[in-house]
Amino acid sequence: MTSSRILLEELGARAAVCTACSLAATRNHVVFADGNPEADLMFVGEAPGSNEDLQGLPFVGAAGKLLDRLLGEIGIKREDVYIANVIKCRPPGNRDPRPEEIDACQDFLRMQLSLVDPRVVVTLGNVATKLLLKRDVGITRLRGQAYPWWNRQLVPTFHPAAALRGGDRVLEEMRQDFALVATLLRTPPAADPVTAAADPEQLGLFE
Repeated sequence: MTSSRILLEELGARAAVCTACSLAATRNHVVFADGNPEADLMFVGEAPGSNEDLQGLPFVGAAGKLLDRLLGEIGIKREDVYIANVIKCRPPGNRDPRPEEIDACQDFLRMQLSLVDPRVVVTLGNVATKLLLKRDVGITRLRGQAYPWWNRQLVPTFHPAAALRGGDRVLEEMRQDFALVATLLRTPPAADPVTAAADPEQLGLFE
């Protein structure tokens, strides 16, 4: 077992007993992550929903099935990617995470990004996109392109739940974004001596 896998397991164990915010009082399970901890592709969603809270895994409801389908369309299996959320506990009523909840949980995501060290990060929805890109612009305007990000590529797209609500137009735009992801993964990474050592853990990812 690699050192990054061991450290991620230890991090998950810490998250499982976290009481840093009020969501600890209402959760059934901490939803830490799922997938390959050495993946080239990492997804960052917003927060667990009711199905995720019950099962302890991210994206297992209808939105998760759509995510799996979109991955399959570009020839990637769910077990070959790493999936996490900005916060690890379900907000009551599936409301948006509050700033203090994001602050309490962000070190877990910071370390996940550092340890997995993916080539491509896909943010699903506004919350994850605004947090990682530090832009106060909606996902509709940000999606459709890749952004250089800590010696990686970041691709914002809609949350799958938005496609379930928004119909064919949103789904087709997500397909375009996933096609972009596939292209990025097929492209050999370019060595950059200035940023090759960039580490979101050390460089203040969310500051």
